[in-house]
Amino acid sequence: MKAKPLLFFACLALVGLLAFTGGASQSPKKPQIQDTVKWPAKFGFGRTATAQEITAWDIDVRPDGKGLPLGQGNAAAGKAIYALKCAACHGAGGAEQPGVKLPAPVLVGDTLAKSKPKSIGNYWPYATTIFDYIRRTMPYNLPGSLTDNEVYSLTAYLLSANKIIKQETVLNAQSLPKIVMPAKRLFIIDDRKGGPEIK
Repeated sequence: MKAKPLLFFACLALVGLLAFTGGASQSPKKPQIQDTVKWPAKFGFGRTATAQEITAWDIDVRPDGKGLPLGQGNAAAGKAIYALKCAACHGAGGAEQPGVKLPAPVLVGDTLAKSKPKSIGNYWPYATTIFDYIRRTMPYNLPGSLTDNEVYSLTAYLLSANKIIKQETVLNAQSLPKIVMPAKRLFIIDDRKGGPEIK
């Protein structure tokens, strides 16, 4: 006889709880907030870049050499430039030094694919990428400050130090794209279809 009154009061409490919360199936209504600030059509920041400014930034170089500028360089000149502008971060000669932690990656290494660490000699698939990267991003404290001849010379020095070209090789817009990098065979073109075409 005592179980029925307890059940009755439990049901009554549940009904009261549902009434208080508005029922389990109803979610609370979110207030509608509107932005009352009148934003201008334009904020007046910046300006349209001039054709000259766009040309100055449009300096990328493709793997086939398109975009390479006039000029030339060799490893001997590049070695002197490297000592002056690159060695502080990449180390003397650009090679790994036992017990020395360099602030930047090593650039010279064995051209065997299994050697460590990854460097220009064993990892980079295109010689033109070296030119492009140096030209846009180096030296670290003043990127874009190197002349095209300096970039050709640094590229020649690094390729020579990695035993990819002979020291006397002169690099320019014609000779640089013809260099076949040892690691090129390790890279394949992603030609899969049926998904996003931009890769």
